Amino acid sequence: MTEPAHRYDAKLANEIEPRWQERWEAEQTFRAPNPTGALAEPGHPRSGAPKKFVMDMFPYPSGAGLHVGHPLGYIATDAYSRYLRMAGYNVLHPLGFDAFGLPTEQYAIATGRQPAEITAENIDRYRRQLRMVGMGYDNRREFATTDPEYFKWTQWIFLQIFNSWYDTEADKARPIAELVAAFESGERPVPGGRAWADLSDVERRRVVDDHRLAYVTEAPVNWCPGLGTVLSNEEVTSEGRSERGNFPVYTRTLKQWMMRITAYADRLLADLDGLDWTESLKSMQRNWIGKSTGAYVDFATYAGDIRVFTTRPDTLFGATYMVLAPEHPLVDALTAETWPAGVPAAWTGGHDTPAGAVAAYRAQAAAKTDVERQADAKEKTGVFTGGYATNPVNGETVPVFIADYVLAGYGTGAIMAVPAHDERDFEFATAFGIPIVQVVAAGEDGAAEEWDRSKAYTADGVAVNSGFLDGLRVAEAKDRVIEWLAERGRGEKAVTFRLRDWLFSRQRYWGEPFPIVYDETGLPVALTEDHLPVELPHLDDFSPKTFDPEDADSAPEPPLGRAKDWVEVELDLGDGPKQYRREVNTMPNWAGSSWYELRYTDPQAAETLADPANESYWMGPRDTEDVGGVDLYIGGVEHAVLHLLYARFWQKVLFDLGHVSSREPFRRLFNQGYIQAYAYTDDRGVYVPAEEVEEQADGVYTYNGAKVNREYGKMGKSLKNVVTPDEVCAAYGADTFRVYEMSMGPLADSKPWETRAIVGSQRFLQRLWRNIVDEETGETVVADVAPSEETLREIHKTVAGVRDDYEHLRMNTAVAKLITLNNHVTGLHPVPREAAEALVVMVAPIAPHIAEELWERLGHTGGIAYVDFPVADERYLVEDTVTYPVQVNGKVRGRVEVAAGAGEDVVKAAALAEEKVAANLAGKDVKKVIVVAGKMVSIVAK
Repeated sequence: MTEPAHRYDAKLANEIEPRWQERWEAEQTFRAPNPTGALAEPGHPRSGAPKKFVMDMFPYPSGAGLHVGHPLGYIATDAYSRYLRMAGYNVLHPLGFDAFGLPTEQYAIATGRQPAEITAENIDRYRRQLRMVGMGYDNRREFATTDPEYFKWTQWIFLQIFNSWYDTEADKARPIAELVAAFESGERPVPGGRAWADLSDVERRRVVDDHRLAYVTEAPVNWCPGLGTVLSNEEVTSEGRSERGNFPVYTRTLKQWMMRITAYADRLLADLDGLDWTESLKSMQRNWIGKSTGAYVDFATYAGDIRVFTTRPDTLFGATYMVLAPEHPLVDALTAETWPAGVPAAWTGGHDTPAGAVAAYRAQAAAKTDVERQADAKEKTGVFTGGYATNPVNGETVPVFIADYVLAGYGTGAIMAVPAHDERDFEFATAFGIPIVQVVAAGEDGAAEEWDRSKAYTADGVAVNSGFLDGLRVAEAKDRVIEWLAERGRGEKAVTFRLRDWLFSRQRYWGEPFPIVYDETGLPVALTEDHLPVELPHLDDFSPKTFDPEDADSAPEPPLGRAKDWVEVELDLGDGPKQYRREVNTMPNWAGSSWYELRYTDPQAAETLADPANESYWMGPRDTEDVGGVDLYIGGVEHAVLHLLYARFWQKVLFDLGHVSSREPFRRLFNQGYIQAYAYTDDRGVYVPAEEVEEQADGVYTYNGAKVNREYGKMGKSLKNVVTPDEVCAAYGADTFRVYEMSMGPLADSKPWETRAIVGSQRFLQRLWRNIVDEETGETVVADVAPSEETLREIHKTVAGVRDDYEHLRMNTAVAKLITLNNHVTGLHPVPREAAEALVVMVAPIAPHIAEELWERLGHTGGIAYVDFPVADERYLVEDTVTYPVQVNGKVRGRVEVAAGAGEDVVKAAALAEEKVAANLAGKDVKKVIVVAGKMVSIVAK
């Protein structure tokens, strides 16, 4: 049988779709006018309209290109943006590329090519694929983080942070020049007590550098000799190995750039309340920031005080030992020459001397990352230093251990251990035979309840065996002991955070260079703005120097150090030409993605980050209570903590300094789910190509005739289960692909990819096409006839429902409603124009190519992008009848349909007369009939 000449199929879709994509591009259909500057456009259809700023998380363009899981969020934001545009908004919907980073650098090293060349190719591939899927971006605003015009401003922001300090009294960042002026005038005391005038120039610079929001310090880092670079925590697996290459990772203390994000910990917490984010996402941020209220307590030793932070100072009388991080500065001084008499063998680690035990344990701990040390915390290991500390509340001496589950970078790097009331301390004390003293008990007076000594008691109660605290409840005991400690100079009330300062250095080539040089003193000097951007030098060999993967004592040698002519430079920074040495580390790829939403608002601004009028128009707060930011930001939950914290931190610094109008970058955030797929492994556990696996009749799966095992998870290249949008669009068309992805289920849920199910989405579009176009002749078949009352009700019910679904990102239920209306229209002969046009306009956000084509065939010009989205007529939303479920003694026994305005007596009578209900009531005495208007009828009978 010959296919009709004008049937909507893959061939026709692949003819229609590129044509409309070319037209959108030529006409810049999706451009969003700015209030001012180069992108202002007074004659634009949405100039002066209410605005919406809709953003996707930056894609990182890899050589593999997109698979069908990647566009899920992009299609959703595109459909949402198209809807908003039709609903009357001026919609900014841009996309750029996060292009610096380790994956491209490593691929370039492996292939002997330049990362800039590879990045350009990868961006071109992504750009082509996104256009193929029909994305409606304002392409005038596109950029990559690797563009010098972009990273000039990344470097400029770094300088704003470097040239700022946090004024805790004002609770905001201020220019560093104001701090210097305060030191000069005596308004602010100089740390150490000396007068500012008595300090040398170098001493003054060191004081100022200690206050900067971007600073250099010795910090514990994840050092990977096999890769030759320092890694962030997220680049290290839970096994303590590099995510790329699977090399061992070690903890080393190295000089690094840091960002003082901890200064903003309270504000990062407080402003979460003003964000339209899910509570689970807010909880993840709160837990990462980790605010704790308690006390600092000082335990005296012969080597100096050990300061600990505790949230339970009321349990001090039960502190029977202490634990220091192996890297703690007092470990060496506390380590005794010989073991004290009677030390249990378990405390010595099998070594003859404390020094031997400590050295061996430190080497063991250094071979683990912080992530690994915390993951291994269930297995309690440690050694006794041979030293003791004095408990300040009772004067008793307690042994001091080192253990790797205590981290130097968290808190004070030391803990007091109260094994009776902390599970971790209880397990350690049990393993090492350390005394366990109960100091909190259940009950009002603490005397009546017997403690189960097989585990720690962690519930509330009253203080016991605690001297002057006995009988006090926990809250009262905390206040009393803090007051007691403060009076004697042995402690103070304190608030601490789990949040650590942001490690901001990478020993890599493919990243933003720091706008920093060093003079003859070795101290950092900021470049002036006229020296920006600092571009990377060309290097033929940009691979980091790697080492034996097991060489934990090696140290990084950044590739930029080889560019001698670039590193050693003469510059005039305002005081005449001088010789300087450039910073040879690069910024992490988090840098470029920490502010990109701001550049989207004004990407062609040459003299500023963004014109204040444009930035405040797109991102400014709506009122004094609003935190401001992007109206909708969509991306994966894997970025729920770090990227979002970093972006929020940068935004707040820029806000404090007066460069932006909003306190927060992203007002509303939505995490889309993943598209998952089956993967298959052979008997060796090796993945085989999913598309070549055959399903047998008995539920067995085979590859090349051999049985394989099926598993389920994320789609990915390594699992050999990737399906690309290219192949789906070629086989079905982009609109079918878009409809399928949007109809798979709620946007927030992960869902399975099933290629065979796509045909259902194609049939929907084919039926839509046939409702308007004759497959044989290609002529439109709609008629200028009035729709029936029933059809009008269907249209307006769908309009109301689809509008609400689009507003709330319920794309799957919007598609379901459109299918229902489409099926109704299929039964109409002829098809009324009003029904056809309403259907096409509502379909346009999700299936824009076919909608454009049908709109034009219906006789319209100018495209569908700015056509007004229909508004439901309330007259057609009122139901004529209401269906009541009827319960008898709590169980639904039937349903009755009555007029919408029927009175209670009518509803009761109908319910009692309903056949199934009447049968159930036979022989029973009806005691009560309750009518819940418009909802249900409940009958009580005995």
